[in-house]
Amino acid sequence: MPLYRELEERGMPLVFHAGYYWNDPSMLQMNRFMAMHAITFVHYNLIHLSNWIVNGLPERFPKLKMVWVESGLAWVPFIMQRLDAEYMMRPSEAPLLKRLPSEYIREMYYSCQPMEASNMELLHATFKAIKADTQLLYSSDWPHWDFDLPSAITKLPFIDEKAKRQILGLNAARVFNLEVPPQFKQF
Repeated sequence: MPLYRELEERGMPLVFHAGYYWNDPSMLQMNRFMAMHAITFVHYNLIHLSNWIVNGLPERFPKLKMVWVESGLAWVPFIMQRLDAEYMMRPSEAPLLKRLPSEYIREMYYSCQPMEASNMELLHATFKAIKADTQLLYSSDWPHWDFDLPSAITKLPFIDEKAKRQILGLNAARVFNLEVPPQFKQF
C-alpha cells in the first residue's frame, strides 16, 4: 500500500505485465505453446484486475493510473461484464466500491499488443467499451514474433485521425507525464 500511495502522489502509473508460468497447475493441462500463450497472459491479468477492483483499490487510490499490458484487448469487455454481474448480485463482497466495476475498469489504460483483429466488429465494440481513444496505448512488442506495426492502428476503419494520434503516442505521453512538443499536439 505504501508503494501505491507513493506512485499516486508522484503521478506515476502502475503497470501490470502478466506472463506465463508453465508450472501453474492450471497450465499443466496445456500441451501446446499456442494455447498457453493465448490464455496465460490474460489469465493472470484477469486475476490481478479482479482482485484490484473487488478489494476496492480504485477507491483507496483514485488518482493512481493503472496500465495493463501485453494481453490484447478482448478480455477487457469480458471481465467488465462478469464483474458487473457478480457485483450486482453480491455487492457486500466489494464494500469499498461506489460504482460498478466496469466504471473503474473503463478508467484504466491498456496496451494494444497483441491486438485481436480477426473480427473488426468485435474489435470496434471493444474499442468503444474501453474508450480506446483516451485509454489505449500503442505498443509494438517488437522484436517478438507476434509484434504489431503502427499500421495495426492507422489502418483501423472505425477510428478517426485524432484517436489514431492519441493511441499512437499522446495517450502514453499523458499517462507517463511526458512532454509533447507543440507541433505534435495539433490535430
